[in-house]
Amino acid sequence: MDPKAFVLGCSALGAGIAVCTGLGAGMGQGVAAGKGAEAVARQPEARGAIMSTMLLGDAIAETTAIYGLVVSMLLLFANPLVGKL
Repeated sequence: MDPKAFVLGCSALGAGIAVCTGLGAGMGQGVAAGKGAEAVARQPEARGAIMSTMLLGDAIAETTAIYGLVVSMLLLFANPLVGKL
């Protein structure tokens, strides 16, 4: 087996796994939005504080998906491992 083909195949597999970080981020943001809506329903006067905290948490959760996307793009298009063969 050609080592370069093996590295490229494993890189494609790793890129697919890295993109799966978007699933966790999406589910986490959905749960956060649901809990935020529940909290606003219980305490409408605290809407501003609840929404700002929820949006900050969503932004932090979204960074994990973006990191996964960056890693997958690096593995697919700028693969640093191929140059070592």
